[in-house]
Amino acid sequence: SLFLVAFNFIDSPHVVILKSKSAQIKFRYEILNNKINAVSEELLSIQNHDNKMFRPFFEVEEIPNSIRQAGFGGVKKYQEFDDFIDKQTLVGTLKKLDVVSKQMYIQSKSFDEITELIKNKHKMLASIPAIQPIKNKDLTAFGPFGMRMHPILRIYRLHAGVDLCAPLNTPIYASGDGVVTSSKMGRGGIGNYIRIYHGYGFETVYGHLNKMLVKPGQHVKRGDKIALMGSTGISNISHLHYEVYKNGSPVNPINYYFEDLNDDEYQRMIEISSDQINSGYD
Repeated sequence: SLFLVAFNFIDSPHVVILKSKSAQIKFRYEILNNKINAVSEELLSIQNHDNKMFRPFFEVEEIPNSIRQAGFGGVKKYQEFDDFIDKQTLVGTLKKLDVVSKQMYIQSKSFDEITELIKNKHKMLASIPAIQPIKNKDLTAFGPFGMRMHPILRIYRLHAGVDLCAPLNTPIYASGDGVVTSSKMGRGGIGNYIRIYHGYGFETVYGHLNKMLVKPGQHVKRGDKIALMGSTGISNISHLHYEVYKNGSPVNPINYYFEDLNDDEYQRMIEISSDQINSGYD
């Protein structure tokens, strides 16, 4: 009959409303999934930069995809949605959100790690003994690092630092951030001296001082005035005996003067060094 045909093929107003709402929900899910996909693409780009640029720069290993893409939850994670009419669409969207959320969490942890490395890198760069401990305009003569005949003791031995000659009481500056570990008066050797621990394997020593302006335990910054130049100890002229140690071994301080000497000043120091190559002051 006509009634049966209408019953079987013509939706009731209630069904029409439900289908309309279902279509709207699917459309919104589609929009949401498109947004999730866009976020996933951006996140992938960030992950690639993190693995290929940021982490290698700070000499840390990449985060493997096995961790970034690792699974989560169990088979029952979404069972609370079993009674939903469009369960498949809903669960698919939730899975995408969970994947993106986990990847963002891993990436945020990576950025936390990079942030700490940046802070430490900044501290390390500030701690390296990277300036000459006297101003270059005050420098009158220069004694080089290396094996040489001691000018007073007449013994051929390693000169474990450099000699920076300047007038009496010329200001001497800390060459990097650190903590004063020694500030002692002495008659022999390098006389009155200061030792600074910079961290990251670096130590510096400043000898033949006329006056010491810092005490053990005091924190200093690169460029802080720490002493006045003298000729105490075994010395025949007013000068600073300056040593740099890396992991307990003496290294040539001139290799670390990359903060305050331009090419002309560096060349001038080399010329002074060659003029004084057979001379010494301690």
